[in-house]
Amino acid sequence: MQNHFPFWKNLLIVIVLIIGFIFALPNLFGDDPSVQLSSSGLAPLEQTQVQTIAEQIKQAGLTPKALEFNNGQILVRFNNTADQLKAADLLRDKIGSNTTVALNLAPATPAWLQALGASPMYLGLDLRGGVHFLLEVDMDAAVKQAEERYTNDVRSALRDAKIRYRAVAKEGGVIKVKLKSPQDKEAALVLVGNDFSTLDVEPSELPDQLWLQVSETEQREVRKFALAQNMTTLRNRVNELGVAEPVIQQQGDNRIVVQLPGIQDTARAKDILGTTATLEYRLVDTEHDVQQAVDGHVPIGSRLYYEKNGAPILLDRRIIVTGDQIVDASSGLDENGSAAVFITLNGIGAKKMGKVSRDNIGRPMAVVFIEYKVKTRDVNGEKVRVKEKVEKVISVATIRGAFSKRFQTTGLDSPQEARNLALLLRAGALAAPVDIVEERTVGPSLGQDNIDQGMNSVMVGFVLVLVFMTAYYRVFGLVANLALGFNLVVIVAILSMLQATLTLPGIAGIVLTIGMAVDANVLIFERIREEIKLGNTPQSSIFSGYEKAFGTIFDSNITTLLVALVLFGFGTGPIKGFAVTLSIGILSSMFTAVLGTRMLVNWIYGNRRVEKLSI
Repeated sequence: MQNHFPFWKNLLIVIVLIIGFIFALPNLFGDDPSVQLSSSGLAPLEQTQVQTIAEQIKQAGLTPKALEFNNGQILVRFNNTADQLKAADLLRDKIGSNTTVALNLAPATPAWLQALGASPMYLGLDLRGGVHFLLEVDMDAAVKQAEERYTNDVRSALRDAKIRYRAVAKEGGVIKVKLKSPQDKEAALVLVGNDFSTLDVEPSELPDQLWLQVSETEQREVRKFALAQNMTTLRNRVNELGVAEPVIQQQGDNRIVVQLPGIQDTARAKDILGTTATLEYRLVDTEHDVQQAVDGHVPIGSRLYYEKNGAPILLDRRIIVTGDQIVDASSGLDENGSAAVFITLNGIGAKKMGKVSRDNIGRPMAVVFIEYKVKTRDVNGEKVRVKEKVEKVISVATIRGAFSKRFQTTGLDSPQEARNLALLLRAGALAAPVDIVEERTVGPSLGQDNIDQGMNSVMVGFVLVLVFMTAYYRVFGLVANLALGFNLVVIVAILSMLQATLTLPGIAGIVLTIGMAVDANVLIFERIREEIKLGNTPQSSIFSGYEKAFGTIFDSNITTLLVALVLFGFGTGPIKGFAVTLSIGILSSMFTAVLGTRMLVNWIYGNRRVEKLSI
């Protein structure tokens, strides 16, 4: 029969409709004001801490909606913002310094939907509220750090090659090497040419001096690396804040835009984003007494540090490699099945590590995490931001054999600790300091106003289309309206399944899609009318209307889809949001406006004799 779908097509459409409703449902339940607790150290929080936190909240006279433990984090849900803020202040006072307390808005999706993997789509900064930061990377500091590193490397290389020198020092961006004779200068030139191709030799009038400068190409690479590394580091750091979909984008050559939708604790966000950190590998001093160092008698050539459990430890003053020389780090298991972190160094770091490891087999080596935290303090009644240096030993392992570029760090307590350490090594350190040059906060009320206005625009457009289609096309208009509702559900479901971020431009894309979806139905219905005027039977008119209109619908939608893809490829944040919803809407409307309405029309008019169509 002409107007009859095979069973599999009907089943496909019904399955898509059911799945669409399931995955669109979580967006109706809203958010719960919540307090999120996570470990700021290497070890995650434990399940046993949930009961302790519940008792502390109960003693304060607060009643949480729910307490949840997941992936080493504790989430406390509340019924209102007032209780959320009181609980956050309480827990900051009660919980130790190794636990981060952050405010958040957690989705209130029912457990049965969560079990099916259904989650609400993310809302952008303009809808949900939150904070917008513009950070500037100190590129000069990045270049200076590279110059310092090269100064140390050149000094070590001269010593290893037994080339005599008086001093190696950096002056105004130039590494000045003072050698003992012109012959030593010739040997040093050969060494630099072989091992330091990224350094340019500057002309020097003194026969016993060699002036070196980081090449322009290397400086560009240093700046590029600093920006990319800082973006990676910031992206991992905001995970501590519980932000579901942060926006971290490059702006220009030295700036980074960070948007944190849903964040209420802006002070905590500023502290985390502005923190500068680095990593160092040092040998452990096993020759001197640690207790004497604790008492104030630190040996020359050593420094006193403390491990993560508070135990004192003596380390060699000489640094083997630093965090910016680590190319990659991943967690896994060693040959004994114990947790380990696998490290990959760059060329210079590998050479230094190879020499140290060969000469110190059996000696322990430590990883030192150095962090510059920004603290806000009250000074004479005014809020003043000061930097505080924090140094701690996060790992100690014994050198079992010679290694250079790739090696593993063992002695970790758990696979989770190994994963966290790998994260710190890979992206825990900012390659260059950052400064927050702009901060904008979008309050939740403004975000809710934007949501209401956006939803109103969708509903008004939707209702107007429904009224027009019903009045003008009657039964076929009702069919188009059902397909239009189906289309809206499918769009929301796909956005939720992809965990895409919905913004105001995205809502504009949805409104445009509604109009385009109706346009496809109008083309089909007008074609059916033409077939009826030509004297064809109702069943033949339906069949011809869908078949002949499909080519036009396909062409118009494909051209619009190509434009949307171009917008996504070349546009920035808001433009991409518009392009994403428009692209999804085009594909969804093709499915619902053609297949969806055809199925409904087949159910109404198929398999029976029809004298007249209500169109």
